[in-house]
Amino acid sequence: MRALVIGASGQVGAAVADILAARGHAVVGTHHGHPDPRTHPLDLRDADAVERLVEAAAPDWVFCPAGLTAVDPCEDREDEARALNCDGPAAAARAAARRGAGFVFFSTEYVFDGTAGPYREDAQPCPISVYGRSKLEGEAAVQAGNERAAIVRTTVVYGPDPKEKNFVYAVLRAARMGSPMRVVTDQISSPTYAPDLAAACVELAERGVAGVINLAGDVVLPRLDFARLVCDEFGLDPGVLAPVTTAELSQRAPRPLCAGLVVERARGLLATPLRGPRAGLAAMRQALEAEPGRRR
Repeated sequence: MRALVIGASGQVGAAVADILAARGHAVVGTHHGHPDPRTHPLDLRDADAVERLVEAAAPDWVFCPAGLTAVDPCEDREDEARALNCDGPAAAARAAARRGAGFVFFSTEYVFDGTAGPYREDAQPCPISVYGRSKLEGEAAVQAGNERAAIVRTTVVYGPDPKEKNFVYAVLRAARMGSPMRVVTDQISSPTYAPDLAAACVELAERGVAGVINLAGDVVLPRLDFARLVCDEFGLDPGVLAPVTTAELSQRAPRPLCAGLVVERARGLLATPLRGPRAGLAAMRQALEAEPGRRR
């Protein structure tokens, strides 16, 4: 397989590129905000540039984890969110279709309102934030532009990340410094180990799976419980975790509270395991311990 990964310098994109290479596939990757010498610069909002790169890379599959995923800033940057989470991926999906290539679009549980989770693939979306709406619009536009599109819904992605930007790193920093960290008790979701997500996405392409599929950890739990598991796995004091409700936290964008994703379809289609938080955090700790020079 020849693969193009749009957003290969990010946490998920880098994991996808690594898995592709490990399985013997040819990989071309792109970056935008975070330069990487192994990838090509690309602004997903530039449809002509996207078209040229897809033509030059000649992929069999295009993976697109790139987008504006900062939920709160999306509320004030609606045009940018739509451009990066809908219009840009749709243009890339159409360019892939013209070559006969498949397309993997990364979406989110935020397409739901969080009143009746965990959600199956056929649940009725009802986003309550700009981020969720832009991703739902992206799902529809990508599917309209490429009949071989796979729409991957996931959430709370964590794992080794050179930029240390995910929730687990935030908990680790707070616990190591002894700094109080407010963590919500009423946001329920499915923490997802990034290497599992990446491997499952590559398997989707290898099997030619299209349509909407949930790829997330197989355990649904409150965010505070997940944070406590982080402390337990890394041998840190959970006393720094200060329980709060979502209302008390006053986040800019509304969150789906009772969310999470059901992964039965993925289990029936794929051999890749989608580990729950205990196994995923153990794998993350082991991966960090294997990296020389990294703080544990």
